Amino acid sequence: MTERHSFEVVSTRDIHVGRILALRLDEVSMPGGGTADREVVEHLGAVAVAAVDEDGSLVLIHQYRHPVGARLWELPAGLIDHADEDPLEAARRELVEEVGLAAEHWSVLVDLAVSPGFTDEAVRVYLATGLSTVERVEMGEEEADLTTSRVPLAEAVRMALAGEIVNAAAVAGVLAAAAAANATVRPADAPWPGRPTAFADRRS
Repeated sequence: MTERHSFEVVSTRDIHVGRILALRLDEVSMPGGGTADREVVEHLGAVAVAAVDEDGSLVLIHQYRHPVGARLWELPAGLIDHADEDPLEAARRELVEEVGLAAEHWSVLVDLAVSPGFTDEAVRVYLATGLSTVERVEMGEEEADLTTSRVPLAEAVRMALAGEIVNAAAVAGVLAAAAAANATVRPADAPWPGRPTAFADRRS
């Protein structure tokens, strides 16, 4: 088998370094012998939670997202705060903060490379069951506007297929949660080789 090209980074420079992401410009060696510039957005990575109650309903949130100028149906989700944070602990935190729930049972549904053409952003989506109510703490102005609903899983699937749920992690989580009834899911501590590290390493 012919050895495939190794896309080596010839040079790199930062364009912007912000609070939750960085933009860098990489010069990358190409198969034809030349180089090409590639803009890369570094991201902390995130987690999302498909929380399913004893009645088979999925917990959804309706939240304003400024970049798209609209309120979207989503799963409880949030950023991984630092390089050493356990993604499962981040998921537990977000479930409490956003919807005031804890879960007894956790597993991994899917891992997502959100848009690998320009960013290393990745999301791990967990399945959480055995739900119980805990005190919710308001964490920010946008969260104060957030509303929650419990939707039968079949209805959530319909919403995703109808284009009513468009958030990528939510669509993937809804469809994966529906499929999980007849599939084997990974344990909550399963390895996550696609977890981004570049931006977190900058802050450590």
